Parts: sequence; C-alpha cells; structure tokens
Amino acid sequence: MRILIIEDQNLIGKALQKGLTEEGYAVDWVTNLVDGIHLSQEIEYDTLVLDLMLPDGSGLDLLKALRENNKQTPVIIVSAKDTLADKSLGFRLGTDDYLTKPFDFEELLLRIGALIRRKYQVYGHTLVLGDLKLDLTARVAKSKDDIILLTAKEFAVLELFMLKRAKILSRSKIAEHIYSEAAEQESNVIDVFINRLRRKLEKAGLPTLIETVRGEGYTIR
Repeated sequence: MRILIIEDQNLIGKALQKGLTEEGYAVDWVTNLVDGIHLSQEIEYDTLVLDLMLPDGSGLDLLKALRENNKQTPVIIVSAKDTLADKSLGFRLGTDDYLTKPFDFEELLLRIGALIRRKYQVYGHTLVLGDLKLDLTARVAKSKDDIILLTAKEFAVLELFMLKRAKILSRSKIAEHIYSEAAEQESNVIDVFINRLRRKLEKAGLPTLIETVRGEGYTIR
C-alpha cells in the first residue's frame, strides 16, 4: 500500500515516513503544496496524510483540487488547527478523517488502516482465502492457525493481491504500491519477490495461490 505525506515540519515528516515504512507501506513525503498536488494527481495512492499549513498555501487547496478532479483517494488531515470550524470545513471539502496535533502514531496507523479497508470495501479486519487469513490490524498472516513469517513488504503484497482478488496486477502496478519514488529497483525485482513469497506460502502448507498470467502479471483467484 502506498501513502503520500504532505507535511512541512521535518521532525514530523521524517518520523511518519520512518514509522509507516517500518509497517510495510511505501511512503512518499513532500513538504509543500505544489509537489503534493503533482504527486497526488500522478500516482494512485491508498491514503494521503495532509497537513493544512504549508509554506506555499493551504492543504485545503490540494484537497479541493483532488475532489474537483474526481480523485477519490482517501485523505486524513493531520493539523494543529483544532476548532470545530476547521474540522467542519475540512469535511465539507472532502476529507475522510481529521486528526489534530499532537497525536499518537498508533492512532494514526489505525485510522489509515480503516481508510484503506473502506477504499477496498473491506468491512472488518480479516481477509480470508481458503486456509489463508490476513489480520489487517495486527499485520499477521496465518495458514489455518499457524503464523506465516512474512516481512512487512511481503505482507503488503499479499494484502494487495487479496484486496484485488481475481484482478491481474502488472509488475509495474505491484511495484507502484510497494516502493516509494526514492526506491531503486532492478528490472526483475518483482519476479524475485513473488517467487520468494510463493515459497513461504507453499512451506506453510498452502497451495499455489499466486498465479502467473503470461505477458500480463500475477493474480490470486
């Protein structure tokens, strides 16, 4: 899953980028309105974490531009502006959630997870496919009742497959969701990654869930 942070305070931006990356998200971070508008229009993000007071304008301008262009990307405003009027304006312009500073990272993490589940129309905290179960809150994969040891990125890829079950995902689409703009990738990195994930699932006693669609990518059915 891929997240864009628009936050001009370096201490907060760096902390959020580090924390969310450790949770398995691909994270892009920009510090101004212009870059935020550009990336949010060009890339399909799963959530935007949006500050309001930016050096070159208001984050509300970005939110308004998104909704006027029919971009339905979930947005959570994270701002020191904490009055009811501020929150009301944010929701009227189309934000999905609003968290005031200072905040607890764990709370932000839970809210981001809820927005992503809503985006993919998942109601609950568990995805199930046969004996495979993904706990989206605890970020744990199980085969029946046995935990499958996955890295954060491996869990993120498996989550993406299950959220988009039966859809064919190209290598570029998979890469777009698990790597940030700054990440360097070799040409065969997705194939290597998928093969490693397949071996772990097979070792856990699961059948071959991830299918190769020749010339197109991969899918789970």
